Amino acid sequence: MIMEPNPTSDHSLDWFEGSVSYFPPLLDYPYDSGDIQDYQLWEQDITSHYQTDTNTSSSPNATNISTTTTPLETCDSNNNLPLSDLPKKRNATDESSPKPPQNHKHKKIKSKPINNEAYTGHAEGTTTTTVRKSGGNKKGGAKANGNNCNNKDGRWAEQLLNPCAAAITGGNLNRVQHLSYVLHELASPTGDANHRLAAHGLKALTQHLSSSPSSGSITFASSEPRFFQKTLLKFYEVSPWFSFPNNIANASILQVLGEDTDNNSRTLHILDIGVSHGMQWPTFLEALSRRPGGPPPLVRLTVVTASSSTENDTPFCIGPPGDNFSSRLLGFAQSMNVNLQINKLDNCPLHTLNAQSVDTSPDEIFVVCAQFRLHQLNHNAPDERSEFLKVLRNMEPKGVILSDNNMGCCCNCCGDFTTGFSRRVEYLWRFLDSTSSAFKGRESDERRVMEGEAAKALTNQRETNEGKEKWCERMKEAGFVGEVFGEDAIDGGRALLRKYDGNWEMKVEDDNTSVGLWWKGQSVSFCSLWKLDGNYKTSTFTS
Repeated sequence: MIMEPNPTSDHSLDWFEGSVSYFPPLLDYPYDSGDIQDYQLWEQDITSHYQTDTNTSSSPNATNISTTTTPLETCDSNNNLPLSDLPKKRNATDESSPKPPQNHKHKKIKSKPINNEAYTGHAEGTTTTTVRKSGGNKKGGAKANGNNCNNKDGRWAEQLLNPCAAAITGGNLNRVQHLSYVLHELASPTGDANHRLAAHGLKALTQHLSSSPSSGSITFASSEPRFFQKTLLKFYEVSPWFSFPNNIANASILQVLGEDTDNNSRTLHILDIGVSHGMQWPTFLEALSRRPGGPPPLVRLTVVTASSSTENDTPFCIGPPGDNFSSRLLGFAQSMNVNLQINKLDNCPLHTLNAQSVDTSPDEIFVVCAQFRLHQLNHNAPDERSEFLKVLRNMEPKGVILSDNNMGCCCNCCGDFTTGFSRRVEYLWRFLDSTSSAFKGRESDERRVMEGEAAKALTNQRETNEGKEKWCERMKEAGFVGEVFGEDAIDGGRALLRKYDGNWEMKVEDDNTSVGLWWKGQSVSFCSLWKLDGNYKTSTFTS
């Protein structure tokens, strides 16, 4: 029987250098009460105030917004400004964003005169909208509010951000000014998921207009290395966003290893194209040590670190300078009696990988683990994603685990800023909503880092994921065939989810060849297992 990784094992924490004094036990890490900041939960009745026309491509005024307003004067006779003439909005940090009022059940937000520094040369105007305070107490409000926001009627931040993006695309200055001001009044980095999404979204739209990077968000790259590892550990404890696909991937590697008749005498070589920064492997190494017959004589781990030139804005890819998990992981492997060898391909663009750089050998059991990175390959240059999968096939792996966010589509219009921004906002909503429940609405530095990193998706123009169906199509075209997940992988995934919020769900799809992670009935990510298709004609491609 294949031994699966134990997600709650305290032994896996030993890989951290100095973990006894610095890192708390996995399941016993307390929240710091000093980090908790009370905030009121607000429900924005956007549906009755904002009606959005889904056809925004025909004219700049295609997005119709009905509000109680004193109309802004136009600064151009036809109100059709090219994008280069749109105003530069205020470059305010999260900390300076005003928080929603908390002392009145109904509060009228009346705009002040448009800031001349932000909107130079344009007329002033006033706007009125209504914000209603939701019922319920503070203590249990965060989770309850998240549950009520499953449908888009309660997700008011998206109903402000998406029309604003459409107005930018259409060059509608008045609407951009109006929606930007409303977003500025409601955005907060410490509110619920809606307030946080508004804050991150407004910052992303500001950056898009100004064509210069915004500042203020804490990300992986700006974190201190030890705190960065502590943040990852905490997030893995409270959310299955990454721990679930890692668990499925580890069980799949063990499944592939177990199918090799000579697995106790051959080297296991894993190509790690992922975002775990070492967090995936302690439980896997422990599982190897518990296998019947023991671990393979040598485990080679080839880690492809993200390229700062092409993946700097990709969420969760770039770690802080000085972070070196290899030494800690090697020490942990030694304690588990696993002979581990780590080779890092630093700052390596994915499209440059080949069998020579990875140093594969026909005498080893070679497995590829690609998680949350492949969508950064440019699918228009030309069809870089499909070509990369063919290169992987040419390495003749015994198995390929492919995981990614399931937020894409197969249409040809996602290159449009409005459409692409809307999909990235949808992705960030699910992250912020699930993270709010994971941290029980409490503020902490770890939460701010994870949310700041996830928000990079809003400004990453390469963040164009095609979804599970398109990736499966590409894998088949490249010469792979879907493999059924074993019982250990399926049962291990279900067991892992039991320790997290009840709104998480695992779905087994496509004849057990794909496993999906869902949040409140909405797909978040997928994990699939692939083998070489013996009937594929290898002569149809080159490496």
